[in-house]
Amino acid sequence: MGNTQQRPILITGGGRRIGLAIAHHFLNLHQPVIVSYRNEYPSIEGLRKAGAICIQADFSTDEGILAFAEKVKSTTNGLRALIHNASAWLAEKPGTSLSDTLSGMLQIHVNAPYLLNHALLDLLRGHGHAAADIIHFTDYVVERGSDKHIAYAASKAALDNMTRSFARKLAPEVKVNAIAPAMILFNESDDAEYRQQALNKSLMKIAPGEKEVIDLIDYLLTSCYVTGRTFAVDGGRPLR
Repeated sequence: MGNTQQRPILITGGGRRIGLAIAHHFLNLHQPVIVSYRNEYPSIEGLRKAGAICIQADFSTDEGILAFAEKVKSTTNGLRALIHNASAWLAEKPGTSLSDTLSGMLQIHVNAPYLLNHALLDLLRGHGHAAADIIHFTDYVVERGSDKHIAYAASKAALDNMTRSFARKLAPEVKVNAIAPAMILFNESDDAEYRQQALNKSLMKIAPGEKEVIDLIDYLLTSCYVTGRTFAVDGGRPLR
């Protein structure tokens, strides 16, 4: 990252799972980090102690998204990267409003990245050729769809397309790419039967853990040429 290292990396949804692992990875490299979080977890205090700037945010409304952007702008004059990790996973099921499900998925996976990318442009630009990055987290279901999570899959597909649009808009100063994971790590509550069923869905038969995603992020930040692409981290699952 050269002489741009002192500009912080902003990670949305940095309080749990992959977002939390990414935050600690960069903090361990003495890279300044800003994370958004919606709810206070013990991990948030751990991030603060490690040196991260943690900003509470509610992305369920456009006002909440833009208020968060203003807090970020009051904290730093520049960003090294913006990593859109915040996500939700709502299914269509009896007794739930289809309109609410769709609007909720679009709000977190489309509105939030769209508004934040625009609101924080001045922090990303002005640092030189390929000196900043935006990374969107999409999903392997963008390719195959989902019968139980239709709104979720559609919102991630919109974000995947937005990756290419922002890459066109922001080149050559800012590279914009997407990561499309499948099973990366289990929840502690997942039982053995579920875990085996999930592993059987991929060609590689493992849950690789956060390092697989972190290594890819490191590559994307290091590259001075790769932009507008989606990188699958799915163990060959779509080929099953």
